[in-house]
Amino acid sequence: MIFIAIMIGCVLGAIIGINLPIISYTYSTYLAIGIIAALDSVFGGIAGVLKGEFDIKVFISGFFCNAILSMLLTYLGTKLNVDIYLAAIVVFVGRMFINLTIIRKYYIDKWSKKIEERKKAKEEKD
Repeated sequence: MIFIAIMIGCVLGAIIGINLPIISYTYSTYLAIGIIAALDSVFGGIAGVLKGEFDIKVFISGFFCNAILSMLLTYLGTKLNVDIYLAAIVVFVGRMFINLTIIRKYYIDKWSKKIEERKKAKEEKD
């Protein structure tokens, strides 16, 4: 179910993105860091579903809090003339890779078990 919601969100985002005007360079850094923070929450949500630990309240609060905090850090860094947003990118992308690893391992285990079951069923048949 969550995968269908993700696919619908991706398609809607692509359609809306094509039809919207181009975002100015001034705000592109804020948008980019917000998107990375949101994607981190999405990958964390998928990993949570697969581990059986998903909580919608944690997901929604993390989605918005991470995006807002990362944009505020970017704003603070802009005012201080320091690229603080790079630290947020490193953290969020690192967590995205960790969550992607959890997702990948889950599906590799699932597919491996199916292959083993098919082999055992085939051996029992013969």
